[in-house]
Amino acid sequence: MTPAVRSYHHGDLRHALIDEGMKLARTGGPEAVTLREVTRAVGVSPNAAYRHFADREDLVRAVATEAQLALARAIGQRVAATPPGLPQAEASVERLRRVGHAYIDFARAERGWFEMAFSIQDVQPSEGIVTLDDEVVAPFQLLLDTLDEMVDAGALDPERRPFAEWACWSSVHGFAEIAVHGPVQWQPAPVIDALAHAVVESTITGVRGTTAALDAATRGARSSAT
Repeated sequence: MTPAVRSYHHGDLRHALIDEGMKLARTGGPEAVTLREVTRAVGVSPNAAYRHFADREDLVRAVATEAQLALARAIGQRVAATPPGLPQAEASVERLRRVGHAYIDFARAERGWFEMAFSIQDVQPSEGIVTLDDEVVAPFQLLLDTLDEMVDAGALDPERRPFAEWACWSSVHGFAEIAVHGPVQWQPAPVIDALAHAVVESTITGVRGTTAALDAATRGARSSAT
């Protein structure tokens, strides 16, 4: 017997299709997200999807945006757990540290969503900022804000601020990729954790251009990036 097609109020079907796309992407990555599969999972005909998405690429863009938001939420939760009571400058560095670790941990824990988040081919830098449909992608905005806060807190020289986000993102995203797809993925989890820590600390040192300040905070934070 053919399953009954569900009925939706105006606008609900689009969200339902995106939700199903996220479920498919979580286990199968971008390749699993197709109009046929999401409509079958929701219980509507494939033609119904075309009222909300022009084609598969349009659906993939919408699901990728949701995956980016999931990554941003994971980063935000880690940053929000920064220990209270730290001096302002130390706290700002610790937040950047947590951005890096949260990014890598998300890639390892949610491989399908991580691949989905960066599956869009026309995400382009606009004036040095990563945008999608003229909106700064959420994880990148968090990184920008964190670096700006470091400048305000005196933990990052304003002269070193321009394009610091690219140094951070390149290092952390590069490691996340080889931890998920490269030879690092075969290492035991404690080894990957240690390598991730080294990458994040080296990135912070490189961006700030100094290891003299906040050494105590760095030592104390090595066990707090959880």
